[in-house]
Amino acid sequence: MSTSATAARPAAALNARRSFWLKQLHQWHWISAGLSLVGMILFAVTGITLNHAAQIPAEPVTVEQTAVLPAPMLSRLEALGAETTDPLPGAVARWLDGELGVSTAGKPTETIDVEVYVALPAPGGDSWLTIDRATGDVLHEQTTNGWIAYLNDLHKGRNTGVVWAWFIDIFAGAAWCSASRAWPCCGCTRAAARPPGLWWAWGF
Repeated sequence: MSTSATAARPAAALNARRSFWLKQLHQWHWISAGLSLVGMILFAVTGITLNHAAQIPAEPVTVEQTAVLPAPMLSRLEALGAETTDPLPGAVARWLDGELGVSTAGKPTETIDVEVYVALPAPGGDSWLTIDRATGDVLHEQTTNGWIAYLNDLHKGRNTGVVWAWFIDIFAGAAWCSASRAWPCCGCTRAAARPPGLWWAWGF
């Protein structure tokens, strides 16, 4: 086998790998661009709905749920003390989750000697839960204000949690990067008169 044929094999393999990764990069570039476009449209639309929130009617819907804590669960509330903001005991939180589908684990309470109150704010509405410490009566109320209110709260990052807050920050940074790279193309004729090393300045 000739030396040139032997040397061509590694070069061909390298080119194949490079082609593969370039195709992957190109594919994910379009996927990320599509997701970014959807996000930008969402934030643009909710910007309009936020500016006209008073003109957009909302129809709040309130749903109530009731239950009674079993005696073993009720006795565990004694660990909270007379007045505290400590979360509900884990066993009580798990019981509420299974019985009412309400997540209270780790959330602060407003506990007094006769009642435990848990605020459960959510995007697009509000929610809360109370427990009577004497009888074990549980009342959960949830109010939703519709999809527009929900999307508006997502836009503002209201009651959306840490993960969504990080997403907004990352998305805003990505959008700024996209805009700063696209801007030179919009003013390429003027940029041509600038020194070659200053093309990036058009992003500001």
